Amino acid sequence: MINPDHLELKKLNKNGVKTLVDWAEKEGWNPGKHDFEVFWETDPDGYYGFYLDDQMIAGGAIISYGGEFGFMGLFIVHPDYRSQGIGKKLWYARRNLLLSRLKPGATIGMDGVVAMQSFYERGGFSIAFRDERHERMGQHMSVSSAISNVERKDFEEILDYDQHCFGHSRKAFLQNWLRIPDSKAFKFSENNSLKGYAVIRKAGSGYKIGPLFADHDDIAEALYRACLNEAIGEPVYLDIPVINSGAVDLVKKYKASYTFECARMYYGDVPNIANDKVYGITSFELG
Repeated sequence: MINPDHLELKKLNKNGVKTLVDWAEKEGWNPGKHDFEVFWETDPDGYYGFYLDDQMIAGGAIISYGGEFGFMGLFIVHPDYRSQGIGKKLWYARRNLLLSRLKPGATIGMDGVVAMQSFYERGGFSIAFRDERHERMGQHMSVSSAISNVERKDFEEILDYDQHCFGHSRKAFLQNWLRIPDSKAFKFSENNSLKGYAVIRKAGSGYKIGPLFADHDDIAEALYRACLNEAIGEPVYLDIPVINSGAVDLVKKYKASYTFECARMYYGDVPNIANDKVYGITSFELG
């Protein structure tokens, strides 16, 4: 047994973040192929881990979005060191470190797996809604003429739209997420106005959609079809917030299969989010 008090808490470098994402893949979380690059660029000061004899044995993200909002994710203890109290000590250390990085009263979000939700609740988090992962094979689909690829000139409009759906600005994250390798970013425009957008990216297995934000059900469906059309013959995963009935109806209509669930939880006030526009969350790691 290892005494957690004897472990060294250290900020991770980029290789440490890559190691965490590699662990996540082995755990079956199916991260995007290039996610770790974007994760790192979003907040290089936002990753910490426990080290034993200069070897990382546990780690996680404590992302600050401009000090206004925090997110805890990518929390993993190496399998060789579980059930020794290491995860509990690291989790509380990360929560307290993140609070120190945020402005007073700022909220922290996270997506908690079912088995850990009671632990997170004891740590001050409350469940806001459930997220469900749904899988469907990509196939040839007709695509609305209102859909086109996101271009650099669209960024400020996308950023503004995203803030309404995410609850806070995440400029550094979006700048890289929208041009992540092996991905496509789609927008839905009507009368020269943005009505929704979606990103589909290559994952370890198949493709993942995230986010999928749209003004209403028909636009969300059109964006979903555009994404399915980009991954013909491959599994495509969409993480829906069940608080949005339109998202639930969408995966039912396209006969996507439930594979997994967790819950969006918050420490502090629930952010002001346009939940009716969120048909697919961006990621469980960074929100």
